[in-house]
Amino acid sequence: MCRYRELSSLCVCRLVCCAVFSLTSPGTLEAADVAAKVPSPQREFRAAWVATVANIDWPSKRGLSSSEQQNELVAILDRAVELNLNAIVFQVRPHCDALYDSKLEPWSEYLTGTMGQAPAPYYDPLEFAVNEAHWRGLELHAWFNPYRALHAGSKGAIPADHISKTQPDLVRTYGKQMWLDPGEPGAAAHSAAVILDVVKRYDVDGVHFDDYFYPYQIQDEDEQNIPFPDEASWQKAQATGNELNRDDWRRQNVDRLIKRVADEVHATKPWVKFGISPFGIWRPGNPPQIKGFDAYASLYADAKKWWNEGWVDYLTPQLYWKVDSPGQCYPLLMQWWHQENSRNLHLWPGNYTSRVSNKSKTAWSPEEITLQIAHTRAHPGATGNVHFSMKALMDDERGVAPALRAGPYQEPALVPASPWLGDEAPSTPSVTVDKQPTQWKVAYELVDGTQPWLWVIRTRQAGEWKLEIAAGHNRDLKIDFDESAPATHVAVSAVSRTGVEGAVSMLDLR
Repeated sequence: MCRYRELSSLCVCRLVCCAVFSLTSPGTLEAADVAAKVPSPQREFRAAWVATVANIDWPSKRGLSSSEQQNELVAILDRAVELNLNAIVFQVRPHCDALYDSKLEPWSEYLTGTMGQAPAPYYDPLEFAVNEAHWRGLELHAWFNPYRALHAGSKGAIPADHISKTQPDLVRTYGKQMWLDPGEPGAAAHSAAVILDVVKRYDVDGVHFDDYFYPYQIQDEDEQNIPFPDEASWQKAQATGNELNRDDWRRQNVDRLIKRVADEVHATKPWVKFGISPFGIWRPGNPPQIKGFDAYASLYADAKKWWNEGWVDYLTPQLYWKVDSPGQCYPLLMQWWHQENSRNLHLWPGNYTSRVSNKSKTAWSPEEITLQIAHTRAHPGATGNVHFSMKALMDDERGVAPALRAGPYQEPALVPASPWLGDEAPSTPSVTVDKQPTQWKVAYELVDGTQPWLWVIRTRQAGEWKLEIAAGHNRDLKIDFDESAPATHVAVSAVSRTGVEGAVSMLDLR
């Protein structure tokens, strides 16, 4: 099977600014002056969704060979590095199926074309994605749909181990799709078990939900909303003492799953982030100028509550409107979500970057996306963006990828730290240099022998600092020798899985 190290010579080190550090070399006046001029690193979450449902992003079509699927995924990750992204949100459960080897749900049809059929020759796409992302220093967040059981575009026979066959009492047909009924405790237990299975068996950096909870409502021929068919679970709840009205009961069902997943993920692996990307408007009128869809009343998604209660580590509201949209203004909505962030968690808005690839007259220009990023950066409560979807950054039909690379993503960035998930810093690096006539090799390792998540390596040449970020498996950096302006200092630090940077070791190369 094809591997990144065989397919590409793309360097896994990436250039950014530098971080504040303490000196481990002799405390001379000159050394102190050098240290004082080292800038801090940029901290910004830069991610893209990789949607597998309906083969939106990956794989490009059903039935590709294992090597073709792997090559496409490698190309996606290489493009992420090229664009200075630092995370991928990878959809692993589109609809009660699995893009990984699961004993709880069948293989996704988006791989081979047949639900329940493993890739041949065999490989595990999630394991492959995690390994290749981490090799490049990218975070990999596993994206689950918690309730959708079968997509309208699903083709072929449903295998015997699908939830609609094994536990049909948990599944409801709504329009052309099937859904787990959030009112059935068994449905929540099943989804939670699927998610915890992934967290336990795979080295993912995050668990991610999108905006689907109760389904978006469909209408009959008279354009009247068709209610979700949960009468059976509603009657069970009434019989066991429920005192809430039906809408509040539905919201409570979703709330309980969110809280359960948050607690169980963090109890299993405390460093794994839990994030949700809700519809960008909580309720119309919040703030007062905002109009549009009411996710609270229609999807029974109380994202404001999850945010206020601190059940998520990051929130990615889908702010899929232009900056100057009068009823759904991007900056105003971002400000509102920030005001609700009472626990100082991560606010990383989602951007409709694929709208640039739209072939209609309403397509956006790449400048709209860079402007949205500028508004995010100008807001002290938001520290990153997530792009829907990777296809727009791969096809690059109207130049959005170069606009990002030459503009806001010209230099890479570290993911903002999550010290509430673990605030222990890595140990101090030991740094040595081997000076050869044409090239110097700087080697580094942590004094306690552990491997960090990332390295931050700074070199000073001609009075200027350059910084590189490398994945934790790296152990050295090669510097081409320039006799007219040789490197004078190198400084190295390590970064933990929760983004905490340790002390810096500085070496005088003169």
